[in-house]
Amino acid sequence: MSCPFNHLLLATEGTEFDAGAELVALELAGYCGIPLHAVLPLVSNPEFESLAPELEEQAEAEAATKMAKLRQRAEEHGVALDGTVRLGEEPFREVVEEARERRADMVVLRRREKHSYLANLLLGEMVHTVTGHAPCDVLVVPRAARLWSRGIVLATDGSPHSDRATAVAASLAATFGLPLTVVSVAEGKDGESAAKANVERALGLIGTGARTSGQIVAEGKPYEAILAAAKDSGADLIVIGRRGLNPVERLLVGSTSERVAGYANSAVLIVQQSAA
Repeated sequence: MSCPFNHLLLATEGTEFDAGAELVALELAGYCGIPLHAVLPLVSNPEFESLAPELEEQAEAEAATKMAKLRQRAEEHGVALDGTVRLGEEPFREVVEEARERRADMVVLRRREKHSYLANLLLGEMVHTVTGHAPCDVLVVPRAARLWSRGIVLATDGSPHSDRATAVAASLAATFGLPLTVVSVAEGKDGESAAKANVERALGLIGTGARTSGQIVAEGKPYEAILAAAKDSGADLIVIGRRGLNPVERLLVGSTSERVAGYANSAVLIVQQSAA
């Protein structure tokens, strides 16, 4: 089965925190036999350019050097890399715009390693905002992560956005020949029966295209239960859906999906309800 993604966009700032995202993006592109696009967003504005042109030039030179090093790594992985440096006042907007222009079906980007109860501190402000505005699926990668090779956990709540996450997780499991564990968390009145129904729905959608290795109906805080399922199953990729959010909700994106991405030791794929 072919990879479910054909147009990958790596968003990187060339820092130590980007190492995992860069490696996973290169390995994924190499595994799927597809080119990789990369964008390095650089903060800039007219006032800064006029007051400190030498600093602007230095920043652009440093960004170009980082991109050149990434191109060299891509060659070592046998991957064709098309990279660009984009200047703008808000880095997240440059990443989102690049994703639109490239018609990306997945953005790969890093997670900052600092933990806090606030989503934007969990992921880093730029990553948090890109996740909320991206026109496609987003793969959030910790610094020490590698391309998945042990198993996949699918988190579902039975809603339409989870249905697409189910399809993507099943495709990835089949493509990489990995076991797929389905988890749903019981919440509120009749939560256990609803969670069981969610798991059964996902299994029905998966069919025989992927090898399912477990079914988990968990209790507790959703993000904690999902992380526990990944740990217990030994999975190194978590797939979870993200609802289409209005502008106000985007400020608080996701609670569960971003908390999972913020605390997971592995890569977390946040899937949109519908692809761009």
